[in-house]
Amino acid sequence: MTTTPTRPRPGGPATLAGRTVARVGYGAMQLRTGPDDDAVAVLRRAVELGVDHVDTAAFYGDGTVNRRLRAALAPYPEHLVVVTKVGATANPGGEVELRLAQRPEELRAEVEANLRTLGVDRLDVVNLRRADARPGLVAEGDQVVDMDDQLATLVALRDAGAIGAIGLSTVSADQLRRALSTGIVCVQNAYSLVDRSGEDVRARCRAEGVAWVPYFPLGSGFPGTRQVAGEPAVVDVARRLGATPAQVGLAWLLGRDALLIPGTRSVAHLEENVAAGAVALDDDALAALERI
Repeated sequence: MTTTPTRPRPGGPATLAGRTVARVGYGAMQLRTGPDDDAVAVLRRAVELGVDHVDTAAFYGDGTVNRRLRAALAPYPEHLVVVTKVGATANPGGEVELRLAQRPEELRAEVEANLRTLGVDRLDVVNLRRADARPGLVAEGDQVVDMDDQLATLVALRDAGAIGAIGLSTVSADQLRRALSTGIVCVQNAYSLVDRSGEDVRARCRAEGVAWVPYFPLGSGFPGTRQVAGEPAVVDVARRLGATPAQVGLAWLLGRDALLIPGTRSVAHLEENVAAGAVALDDDALAALERI
């Protein structure tokens, strides 16, 4: 009798849009630059390591990231969940590489762009990236759009079969509460050891069975902001446990209900991130980290 090998699930199993995925996933945004071959190597190695949750968007590199995903992984493995997002669009040649696209017709256009660049007929999960507050661009003028109107557009696309499930990004606990009736499956907010401002949203996700997927898991990408790996307590814990500071920061998040999507352009760094799923933080480590 033969048995089917069990796929590794770095960080253990979690549920996303009704499917079982590893808690350690991969955020593909950094693949908007660098050589195609390097991007393909990272994506294929991620899948080999058990990553089955990849986060992307058509506006990353004006479609570059999605096209690289398609080149590396299509036809996509059945167990792979590809999460895309809408609410912005590429801004080639602009001072900032993207601009907001919050209006319903723009959301629909971005869904179509994701379908086209990924080469699929249906998107697994689409996150609505709100723009009410920083980090990132904040909506002004005609980009100030009621969330109910946006969700109505995404629900219609879900009903039509273009998308499988809907998530939210950069929202408050109250916005999540208002949106729950539409079947929200995940929330992406900034959250890390050095930025716990989303604690109320995390708690609401846990209470409602919504997947909690923090971005900036090791600190904001904006200049001058605190970085988890630079915190003395994190460095001390990492040294004692034989891990890297980044692994300690990711392991802490895994202990707080998170599904991780750390990004990198390096296979070696990818392997380090995935290995964070096996880092065990003892009571002394947790106590030291909680004092940050």
